[in-house]
Amino acid sequence: MTFVAEDWKDFAIIECHGGMKKERWGDKLLVRPDPQVLWNNPSGMNINDADAVYTRSTSGGGSWNTKNQLPQSWTIRYKQLQFIVRPTDFKHTGLFPEQAVNWDKTMISIQKAKRPISILNLFGYTGAATIAAAVAGAHVTHVDAAKGMVDWCKQNAQCNGIEHDKIRYIVDDCLKFVQREQRRGKKYDGIIMDPPSYGRGKDGETWKFEKHFAELVKESVCLLSDKPLFFLVNSYTTAISPIVLKNVLTSQLPSGTIEYGELALPIQKQPTMLLPCGITARWTP
Repeated sequence: MTFVAEDWKDFAIIECHGGMKKERWGDKLLVRPDPQVLWNNPSGMNINDADAVYTRSTSGGGSWNTKNQLPQSWTIRYKQLQFIVRPTDFKHTGLFPEQAVNWDKTMISIQKAKRPISILNLFGYTGAATIAAAVAGAHVTHVDAAKGMVDWCKQNAQCNGIEHDKIRYIVDDCLKFVQREQRRGKKYDGIIMDPPSYGRGKDGETWKFEKHFAELVKESVCLLSDKPLFFLVNSYTTAISPIVLKNVLTSQLPSGTIEYGELALPIQKQPTMLLPCGITARWTP
């Protein structure tokens, strides 16, 4: 199944060509690499109108070459949500727009429950899923090993007018945090995780998706409440199929429904194409 995030107004992929994509973020045009763009557009791609173009460095990382001076950050809106966008040295902007399809489902689940809901967001990054859940009415525990990402989530929460007590911010290794929550007897009605391919925890712990993902799911399932709403997993790890996510969830969770597939975004000037943007699987009881 393919899940297409097509309800954006403040974001769009304009066109793709030769390993690059041109995107509109609010009123700014950015061009940056994308490893999924293996095709060429017969008419090429005009980058002269871009506000900034990201160029990779041979020594790692890269930089933004700006035609028009970019603000340090700016906000864009998705429906009732607002997010701070900030181009980084590693080409990212702090937001993955394809995840909007999951924000929608998460918010609907929380609102339909009509009871107090607690959500755990692991590898929460800058907190888009956290913000969506909190705006829908849930109390959210947001966990990421990078303090800078947690601080960014706090800024997004402030931007959305979310009360301080709605989100608990944790800078920690996700697996260690989950194991401690088990010992505390903590339970959550929904769990979201977006584990990276490779990473390091707060104290230098090494994370590898292929080695640790199934273990993290197994440990996290123990934190589900008696009336869970969902268990949602995203991945951008190359060569991992959405079927793998589905199989891991099937092996660890009780019987229920599992939707799984690719996330994608439409391309304005190439309307017969979609840009694949990672994979996802969602269990519901």
